[in-house]
Amino acid sequence: MTIDAYVLTDWFAEKARDLPWRRPDCSAWGVLVSEIMLQQTPVARVEPSWHEWLARWPVPSALAAATPADVLRMWGKLGYPRRALRLRDAATVIAEQHDDVVPSDVDTLLALPGIGAYTARAVAAFAYRKRCPVVDTNVRRVIARAVHGAGDAGPASNTRDMADAEKLLPADDEQAARMSAALMELGAIVCTARNPRCADCPVYDSCAWQLAGKPAYAGPAKPVQKFAGTDRQVRGLLLDVLRDTSTPVPKTRLDVVWSDAGQRDRCLDSLLVDGLVEQTTDGLFALPGEH
Repeated sequence: MTIDAYVLTDWFAEKARDLPWRRPDCSAWGVLVSEIMLQQTPVARVEPSWHEWLARWPVPSALAAATPADVLRMWGKLGYPRRALRLRDAATVIAEQHDDVVPSDVDTLLALPGIGAYTARAVAAFAYRKRCPVVDTNVRRVIARAVHGAGDAGPASNTRDMADAEKLLPADDEQAARMSAALMELGAIVCTARNPRCADCPVYDSCAWQLAGKPAYAGPAKPVQKFAGTDRQVRGLLLDVLRDTSTPVPKTRLDVVWSDAGQRDRCLDSLLVDGLVEQTTDGLFALPGEH
């Protein structure tokens, strides 16, 4: 089985969400910022923050000149705040070594701090319209169902997943880039993990999963990500205190956010190790550079 690129890209042209980083006037920097923000974070939460970031830091050099504390404050509730500091690190390299222009070459993108294989390929495809397979959870699920007839993709395999996506891309760069975006969009809004909207699917008639009778997924169970009570939640609460003040605070201000002292102290230590929090010589705590 395969997926008709023209059918899918025609559907994408008509049904895709109007996201600002997909618009023709969006810079490669705007695409890069969106890809970093969208990692494990829903579009609805990212879009307002993306607009604020691009208004404040429209080019990499502008973000590079910002203080780490300002960057963490602007990151707000997006989660995984190390992404913000790594994005600032990448912006610094782009400003200093690439004339303030986000590179278009995948290998050059991979050399930037904090830029992994998915992000590098996404920027090459979506910002520079290159023929470059881009594989996320949504793409893997679409290919598993439409091509292989499985209910879901199962464990990731970079080699296999990239090869599967590569086979589906048209030879033309622009068409291939559009196909990459369409595969992702199909998985995000139609071919969803739960309750897929098969009646709205443009490739329903040729979908191997549908033709096989939609067999249930029988592979390894996927771990369910929790948030309540996790170290992620506690780290976020600690950072909230520091984002809400411009001066260092005593540890007693941090202690009130979580009752479990052992977990709270472990999380504070991890924030110090990650460079998201700093301790002053007199024992106070602050965002990096704010003391």
